[in-house]
Amino acid sequence: MNISTLQKFAWGYAVMFFFVGSLRYLPFINDANGMTLGIFSLQLHDDALHYASGLWAVFAAWRSFRDSEFYFKLFGLIYGLDGVMGFFFGQGYLDGGIFFFGPTPLDWSLKFFANIPHITIGGIAVFIGFVLARRLLPNAPATA
Repeated sequence: MNISTLQKFAWGYAVMFFFVGSLRYLPFINDANGMTLGIFSLQLHDDALHYASGLWAVFAAWRSFRDSEFYFKLFGLIYGLDGVMGFFFGQGYLDGGIFFFGPTPLDWSLKFFANIPHITIGGIAVFIGFVLARRLLPNAPATA
């Protein structure tokens, strides 16, 4: 089976999300209050979202270049916009926070550090899906 570079990136995203979904269970990364890296309060539903994102990446990577491209485009937009919303409103929509708690006045530095992972990961995914995929298309396997 010939695998494209884009599919390799999707496999990388899958590994990253399985790791992120497991962070809450690594005691040396969590403080006494259960805060991951002293910033994030990860809950079971957050873990489920991270694992689902990883499973989606696995499915896309396993299927084809086109499915990987679609994953990066849609996932990147959804995930990145969740981070932007969290930065401005203190809550995102993926975990339902904005619906349950509404806009939350948090310190700007906390909003920045809590949301920069989503903005960065989503932004990179958008770049991979919309820009890099075009550049890699001629090198995609014939089954793409």
